[in-house]
Amino acid sequence: MPSRSRGAAGNPALVASRWALAVAAAHAGSAVAQSPEPTPVAVDSIVVTATRTAERSLDVPASVTRIDAATIRDGQPMVNLSETLVRVPGLVSNNRQNYAQDLQVSSRGFGARASFGVRGVRLQQDGIPATMPDGQGQTGSFSLLSARAIEVLRGPFSSLYGNASGGVIAVFTEDGRSPPSLTASAGAGSYGARTAGLKASGVAGSLGYVVATSRFDTDGYRRHSAATRDLANVKLTLDPSADTSLTLLGSQQEQPESQDPLGLTRTQWEADPRQVDPAALQFDTRKTIRQTQGGAHLEHRLSRALALKVVGHAGARAVRQYLGFSGSGAASSGGVVDLARTYDGLDARLVWSPEIAQGSLTATVGAETSRQREHRRGFVNENGALGGLRRDEDDRVRNTDGYVQVNWTVVPAVSVLAGVRVSSVSFRAADHYVTGANPDDSGERDFHHANPVAGAVWRIGEGVSAYASHGEGFETPTFAELAYRPSGPGLNLALDASTSRANEVGVKAVIARRHRVNIAAFATDTDDEIVVNSATGGRTTFRNAGPTRRRGIEAEWQADWGRGVRTYVAYARLRAEFARDFTSGSPPVTVPAGTPLPGVPPSTAFAELAWTPGGWAGFSAAIEAQHHGRVTVNDSGSDAAPAYSVFNARLGFERKLAGAAVRAFVRGNNLAGRRYAGSVIVGDTNGRYFEPAPGRNWFIGASAEFGF
Repeated sequence: MPSRSRGAAGNPALVASRWALAVAAAHAGSAVAQSPEPTPVAVDSIVVTATRTAERSLDVPASVTRIDAATIRDGQPMVNLSETLVRVPGLVSNNRQNYAQDLQVSSRGFGARASFGVRGVRLQQDGIPATMPDGQGQTGSFSLLSARAIEVLRGPFSSLYGNASGGVIAVFTEDGRSPPSLTASAGAGSYGARTAGLKASGVAGSLGYVVATSRFDTDGYRRHSAATRDLANVKLTLDPSADTSLTLLGSQQEQPESQDPLGLTRTQWEADPRQVDPAALQFDTRKTIRQTQGGAHLEHRLSRALALKVVGHAGARAVRQYLGFSGSGAASSGGVVDLARTYDGLDARLVWSPEIAQGSLTATVGAETSRQREHRRGFVNENGALGGLRRDEDDRVRNTDGYVQVNWTVVPAVSVLAGVRVSSVSFRAADHYVTGANPDDSGERDFHHANPVAGAVWRIGEGVSAYASHGEGFETPTFAELAYRPSGPGLNLALDASTSRANEVGVKAVIARRHRVNIAAFATDTDDEIVVNSATGGRTTFRNAGPTRRRGIEAEWQADWGRGVRTYVAYARLRAEFARDFTSGSPPVTVPAGTPLPGVPPSTAFAELAWTPGGWAGFSAAIEAQHHGRVTVNDSGSDAAPAYSVFNARLGFERKLAGAAVRAFVRGNNLAGRRYAGSVIVGDTNGRYFEPAPGRNWFIGASAEFGF
């Protein structure tokens, strides 16, 4: 098997040194360790920012789940978002056990077709987009070591954020706190999994800072799936004046030579789920990622009623990916993808909150623009070595949006939220690889759409509210979806954007301050749904399938039973199907109306029983159950990954030792050793649909928070 070189970029000492100067500049004094404050399980004061203004969750006419820092860190290795997003009803976040391809994330069925990266769901960290202007994002750059909270918005109001129909996932970094602290963490688990992290947090004068660096290393559950990932992020906050606040953000991701085991056929999976397809070894399939990003938030109060908020960001991302075929044909575009991308964006808005005689009013007017510039090349994959050039083009995407939003409390019991976002997305490709066998494939395509949203909340009584909302969504193809035509070279510029109309009703309640219940029902109709046409060796082509429909319910229940006993239950039921006959695949196959959308489970559920008795050397324990329904793997529904249910457990301890807060945990996943496919590759032409999940596996972690 070809060897994998981790390279100097994977050295943790180098990553740590890049941020050492930032730590020293932020603070050079001593600190006293401080444990995070406990967060009640169910209270009526949970505040979310999903609609761009901070509001109680009970007052938002949308499905929003907020995951706090304690839940993110409690008994978790903090490697990726799938660890905690499994708690969110209606959201599917599959760890593919393939770090060359990132997570599979979908919301209410949107995004399930993505072969890599995340589409249909907007990603943000601290208000900075992790989704590119073309609608595709990656979760690998999110640092959970310093995360304060994760918010997940589903349904119609995701249109407020632009080019997406499924929802928004926003990660928020903690602020620097006083007294300062230094936290070291480490862990190890099955299949050579190892983690290490270091975080500094504090306040030096008027400057608050958080600096974190972490490493994840794994030999991989499957053969040829080893990976190393180094993350670093910094957040600086300061208040230049009483009316002005400034936040500076920076992050870096280094991921050299992550091996890609590809999917398995059903026969391969059933024979040995840890094996690798021979093509992965022959062509040494792998991916290298390097990304650096910076951003800034400026908030300035112009008057008592008027505030200006500006967010700017810029970054660079480089990717080299070796696919599972040679790509030696003159018009093949190659078997090695090489991307050099730069991107930037600016979002500015005015927020007006006048004093009115009755109720309250907040109006927001803003504009956002972002650019993505990409030099894309393709080379022959000579059995894992870089061969001759087969593609050379410059791709450009520009997104320009304007939006208006109004939050109005008409009377104390009724509030209305309404808005509209007008989006324009332009794609440009300039082909520099023109030969007798490969014509000029330059081209361009523009998309425009206006997305209105509206919702109302009725506060039925103390701690109980009901809401209804409507919104229209807009999703352009991503450049990854435009990259290949079903046949021949060049971009697939015939793809149209999909548009959606969504309705949602729901009830939210807090009962006796110990139980929180959220229930929602929704219906979404989509035109020109973009679906997988074919997928071979890492190259996927797409087409428009016509209309689809989604009907579903979601429910959450959190409870605090006293004596340290807490429960959490989440459930979602979704019927997602094609609404009209169409043909897809190679050779073409007719897909009849009523066929389920591939990659979308009809039901998901998560339940947790946790116990923190108090005393007992800081002991805690929890058991978890997760269910995932049967998932079809192609448009015709001719094959499927079976439904599965798995059980996990964790034990934790927390003590004060020598002035440090020490925490340790042990976690066991899939305790029954169930064999199942944790994710699927939709529409793979070779039938390599299945990505197996690990059997019974373990992880042990510890952290120490020091004061100096």
